[in-house]
Amino acid sequence: MDDALIATRFFFGALALIMFGLGLSLSPEDFRRLLDHPKAVTIALALQIVGLPLACCAIIVGFGLSPVFAVGLMLLAASPGGIAANLFSHLFGGNVAMNISLTAANTLLSIITLPLIANWAIVHFAANSQVVPLQTRKLVEVIAIVLAPVAIGMFVAARKPGFAARMEKPIKIFSAVVLAVVTVLAIANEWKNLSAAFAEIGLPVLLLNLLSLLAGYYLSRAAGLNKPLATAISYEISIHNSTLAIFIAVSVLGSYELALPAAIYAVVMYITAPLFGWLLVRGRQPVAMPAR
Repeated sequence: MDDALIATRFFFGALALIMFGLGLSLSPEDFRRLLDHPKAVTIALALQIVGLPLACCAIIVGFGLSPVFAVGLMLLAASPGGIAANLFSHLFGGNVAMNISLTAANTLLSIITLPLIANWAIVHFAANSQVVPLQTRKLVEVIAIVLAPVAIGMFVAARKPGFAARMEKPIKIFSAVVLAVVTVLAIANEWKNLSAAFAEIGLPVLLLNLLSLLAGYYLSRAAGLNKPLATAISYEISIHNSTLAIFIAVSVLGSYELALPAAIYAVVMYITAPLFGWLLVRGRQPVAMPAR
């Protein structure tokens, strides 16, 4: 069995388990909760589905990124929020329940939006390169790796709530380990080209991350949302499911180079997210506005 096939099966199995763990943490109530905060949901989804891809396009054009990194960055921008968003939101006063609900909604929407945005990016930025658009069979793989494990996890959680509660911490630890492993593998596979790659995409990746954090928080506050909701939205749209982006780059599109923006982002976000949270909690606590 060649190394590429082993890596593909590892990524597939690991990501399926992570998405199963996400399903264990969800319930129908998480989706119903979205109806209680229509303004927050509208802002979060608009930023995730429209705002981030547009900002990413501006960064790509502004920095003149090469086609492969342009597609890789768009793939990252289109990926839904990661489980770690819940942790950062909890640590820095965010509305964790809203994070859980938004993660659920974003993950399901990404089944449609992620392939559409990825294919648009491939056609627009890499029409003359070796990056091949997502084919129907590959699209089915993406749907299977996202939807099926989440649905199974939700079914198990409904039938075995005690098991779901016991598995919450192990799954979070496993998710962090998998993210670290796939990040290291993606970087190690392109180690010879990493310095040149980082010189080209390091600053764009950092800029995308900072724009996500700041836009999520300050646009939400400007719209009248309270601080916990604004914090939840900020982390939801800035802490991406980098594992999913790397999986699609490596196992679906067959390119470790495509995965480098997501791999670098995975490192960057764990530095900027706590720093941003520290700035939020050290400042004077404003009078909370009513949630809308």
